[in-house]
Amino acid sequence: MDLGLQGRWALVCAASKGLGRGCAEALVAEGCHVVITARGAEALAATAADLRRLNPAVQVLAVAGDIATPEGRAAALAACPQVDILINNAGGPPPGDFRDWDRETWLAALDANMLAPIAMIKATVDGMAERGFGRVLNITSGAVKAPIDVLGLSNGARSGLTGFVAGLARQPALASRNVTLNNLLPGAFDTERLHKTLAAGGAKSGQSASEFAAKRRAAIPAQRFGTAAEFGAVCAMLCSAQAGYLTGQNLLLDGGAYPGVF
Repeated sequence: MDLGLQGRWALVCAASKGLGRGCAEALVAEGCHVVITARGAEALAATAADLRRLNPAVQVLAVAGDIATPEGRAAALAACPQVDILINNAGGPPPGDFRDWDRETWLAALDANMLAPIAMIKATVDGMAERGFGRVLNITSGAVKAPIDVLGLSNGARSGLTGFVAGLARQPALASRNVTLNNLLPGAFDTERLHKTLAAGGAKSGQSASEFAAKRRAAIPAQRFGTAAEFGAVCAMLCSAQAGYLTGQNLLLDGGAYPGVF
């Protein structure tokens, strides 16, 4: 199926590796021009080179910076001729006990995982509406559906973003102009962040990382971790021309790990 994305411009945040890179790869393969941003300049440049090789027919621009800061957002937006597709993404805050978190810790989590995505949405959706096409996809977490006790910072910040998007997506000024806003909720994906989490979990429980990972995989009905490539493919589908009637939704991609009906 032709997703109708050829020639569109996409801005993909935290795209040098992991799920953000998977999204950028899928969009480039569909003929999108992309601006990718991340904090690590070296890894970002390497990813940009790979994307150009993947599809030499598209433009790939790399902007190093922290999307959680006004300066990082301004630089990324300035590099993109127009934002037809916005992929909001940022590394999750650290785990821990809420008794240890002060106000500054909470504000950092909110800045990265709630307020920064909202600022990016504010900067782009009106232009999308004027042009009659727009896709905003926020990469959040399966913890929005099933909160994890040690991830209170992520639970709170991402749930706040989820509530905001639910209201904004239903504004007729956007929905009637073919602008959609959705959230993609990853479960356990084979990324650098997961490897670090598994290593920490194994150390805490007195197991090796491989033993801890095996138990984690066994708890997933699919019996495996997801890949960044399949996450990116779902991202591209949600950004497609055919997805204009899908908005305000939270789509869980976790291999069946979440046990609920809704």
